[in-house]
Amino acid sequence: MARPHTFFYIITFISLPFVFSFEGQSPSNLRKPLHASVTSSRNSWQEQVTTPPLPILPLPTFSQLQWQQREVIMFHHFGVNTFTDSEWGTGQESPSIFNPTGLDTNQWADTVAQAGVSLMILTAKHHDGFCLWPSKYTAHSVVGSPWKNGHGDVVQEFVNAAKARGIDVGLYLSPWDRHDPRYGHNKEYNEYYMAQLQELLNRYGSVREIWFDGAKGENTPNMTYYFSDWFSMVTELQSTINIFSDAGPGIRWVGNEKGFAGSTCWSTINRTSLSIGNGSIVDYLNTGDPKGTDWLPAECDVSIRKGWFWHKSQAPKRLSELLEIYYNSVGRNCVLLLNVPPNTAGLISEIDVQRLKEFRGAIDTIFSTNLAEKCSIRASSQRGGESSGFGPDNVLDNDHLWTYWAPTDEDEKDHWIEFKAKTGKIKFNVIRIQEAIGLGQRIKEHKIYVDGNRIAEGTTIGYKKLHRLEKGVVEAYSVKIKIVGSRGTPLISSVGLHFDPFWHPKMVH
Repeated sequence: MARPHTFFYIITFISLPFVFSFEGQSPSNLRKPLHASVTSSRNSWQEQVTTPPLPILPLPTFSQLQWQQREVIMFHHFGVNTFTDSEWGTGQESPSIFNPTGLDTNQWADTVAQAGVSLMILTAKHHDGFCLWPSKYTAHSVVGSPWKNGHGDVVQEFVNAAKARGIDVGLYLSPWDRHDPRYGHNKEYNEYYMAQLQELLNRYGSVREIWFDGAKGENTPNMTYYFSDWFSMVTELQSTINIFSDAGPGIRWVGNEKGFAGSTCWSTINRTSLSIGNGSIVDYLNTGDPKGTDWLPAECDVSIRKGWFWHKSQAPKRLSELLEIYYNSVGRNCVLLLNVPPNTAGLISEIDVQRLKEFRGAIDTIFSTNLAEKCSIRASSQRGGESSGFGPDNVLDNDHLWTYWAPTDEDEKDHWIEFKAKTGKIKFNVIRIQEAIGLGQRIKEHKIYVDGNRIAEGTTIGYKKLHRLEKGVVEAYSVKIKIVGSRGTPLISSVGLHFDPFWHPKMVH
């Protein structure tokens, strides 16, 4: 009995698929070749919504993208140097000289907010080793100051004022400490430094940027900084932080303290070619590397005054100088870090406050109106066809990252996008171009034509490229931006035609 029973189950199992295949189908359907259903499936796939192009690596992190969109951030150098009229302290200063009787970090934060800035960074400790917070690892701090009878904490007041206004905070902890006797003893000093890192990053809430540099004077004891250990500790304690140094890993130095990036400026670079405090790599830092394997965008640090600390004898830069810096930092794919030092009273000087208001007002005046919105737009091609969502109109919306014009991958000729005035001529002297850097930095070279005549050209674009026209104001019917070199298909997220009333180039006769 066992053998027939087993045979029955085998037949049933094999037959079931054939029964289901034939059910409800006519003989003509049964004769259709197998490739017919595959073809139908393929047509259905081709009718789907056009997908974005593949990214070109490396890509920015979420925190790097947030940082890039800030465009301008602020530094505040404050400490014993403020009271000794110096830039680099000796480390021998008495804490008793630190006495800002009118200190008001709320005034600092109000100044920052009025300037339209969303991140402010404080020198928690400069090279002199004096700590603006009551560190339990040294007495060389506000604890020994007459300010608030030794019970003050500048870092805490700084954080509180920023938080109350929705401003993010950053901190600078100088690796070079001219006061602490452990400096020069590798293990002991690195333990001390990391202990203070832990204090700052555990005690004061969210820190969005931490600033490291390699500054060190001559005749300084040999010292090996355990940067890898420091960076690992930082990212363990603060998950959304960006680490700034000559070699990142989050943000790189631009290579000078003038606030100027290279006319070619890639956000990509090879970190293995970088080292902190190495003066021979400043040109590489300034331009980046189109073949770079790491996304490490540049930050342009410069002071509103000649010095980094406040000095009575100094005045802030003129508005024209600040705008020049803006065009050569933010306008060259970087973030501008502008230092505004509090004075001996513990306030940002009124003349600096007013200059910052002028600066913010000028930027708003220049960029609040986009004359390209008065134009019709056409492009060389469009990924996926007219209804794909990658059309040239995307460059006029408010999203400067994730909506963009994408030409077809197959178009091997120069890609271009053109703006034509709908009525009369348009009058402008600034051209703004932005890439969709969330999918990688791509554009290597571009040229701009006004009514058929080339008026500007450049290399990289990145997050933002600003062309302030050398010949001044032009009046034109059309503007064409031509991409003549790119890593893969170029993706342009935003274009602006603007009028800068503050730009008066010297006429060449």
